[in-house]
Amino acid sequence: MTRTVHTDRAPDAAIPLGERVFWQVRDTWTVTRRNLRHFVRQPRLLVFSTIQPVMFVVLFSYVFGGVAGVALPDGLEYIDFLLPGIFVQSAAFRSTQTAVGLAEDLERGVVDRFRSMPMSRSAVLAGRTFADLIRSLAVILLMIAVGMAIGFRFTQGLLAAIGAVLIVGLFSLLMSWLFCYLALLVPGAEAAQTAGFVVIFPLVFASSIFVPLETMPGWLASIAAQSPLTHTADTARALSIGGPVLEPLLWTVLWCGGLLAIVVPLAVRRYRAMT
Repeated sequence: MTRTVHTDRAPDAAIPLGERVFWQVRDTWTVTRRNLRHFVRQPRLLVFSTIQPVMFVVLFSYVFGGVAGVALPDGLEYIDFLLPGIFVQSAAFRSTQTAVGLAEDLERGVVDRFRSMPMSRSAVLAGRTFADLIRSLAVILLMIAVGMAIGFRFTQGLLAAIGAVLIVGLFSLLMSWLFCYLALLVPGAEAAQTAGFVVIFPLVFASSIFVPLETMPGWLASIAAQSPLTHTADTARALSIGGPVLEPLLWTVLWCGGLLAIVVPLAVRRYRAMT
């Protein structure tokens, strides 16, 4: 197929929809592969980005398992409660790297080179978020292996386990888009990382990721109960080890779908406006 030049700056309404979609997907995959190669070629980033979530699994399980386990129902081990929550925590913290990576590309002129090419501009953001989604899912699989080595078990079957990973993947995609937008608003990689950490840190700990909401003060539990992080963690936990799943699943899909419908157009519009 011979490509017609059709950037977002000069859209060609005469181009068939199917062709536009084809090149949009291809451009996105090209940027995705570029970001994945860039990640793999940085051994230190690769090592530290995988060690951190593993450390959370091991340390929280052994350091806080005795105390937090007291608040759990009889027969439920803390590692079984913890690991699905750690999936969400890892996705949330890793999303800050989306902001850092995009901010660094902006500073180094990489994005300017993309803009000079006959490609869809939205593919730059989509490729960034999709690459980070793949990395996030890979880290989740690694955490599952570590968790199973220290006693974690999926009890609801293979399909439910896959569903738990996919629902966390949806949340990870949302967070990546949110932090893409943040990187476009905040100048500089260091500022983007700091701003992202300040936003996500209290949200992670004010949720059901590490402990049941019943252990929190009433006012904090009420706030945490409305958090999308709590809904996602509760959904992943129910699909992993059992429990009510319909309500948290619906809330997770509503939160993620609703926010994606808002933040994706905002991020793409902001990116186009930076020309």
